[in-house]
Amino acid sequence: MTSFFDLSTPAKRFRFVAVAEAITWAALLVAMYFKWVQGIDSAVRIPGMVHGIVFLAFVVVSFLTAYALKWNLLTLGLALVSSLPPFGTLVFEWWARRAGHLAELSDGAAAPEVGAPPHERDKIDV
Repeated sequence: MTSFFDLSTPAKRFRFVAVAEAITWAALLVAMYFKWVQGIDSAVRIPGMVHGIVFLAFVVVSFLTAYALKWNLLTLGLALVSSLPPFGTLVFEWWARRAGHLAELSDGAAAPEVGAPPHERDKIDV
């Protein structure tokens, strides 16, 4: 198993920032509870700023990952839209991994490419 903090590839950096964005969303939601229910107006100041910075980092990393891994515009658009709802980046990362959009993190990363000759596609790694 690879380390979560290994940021050596675009896919690993994307995963790290996607999880960080979801964590800061959670912190912001907790802070909003304290602001709106408990009446502590300053509760969202720090979590809001941190979430904003991580959100911008997610947008930048999404573009860099899309370029590096040759995502089409639909995949990039889905990545960007996933940052809007809480925890959407986790759902997108899970989907992108399963759909083969995150290179070595994807389930079929070791599988031959679609354009490979038929005898190469039929090989099964044991």
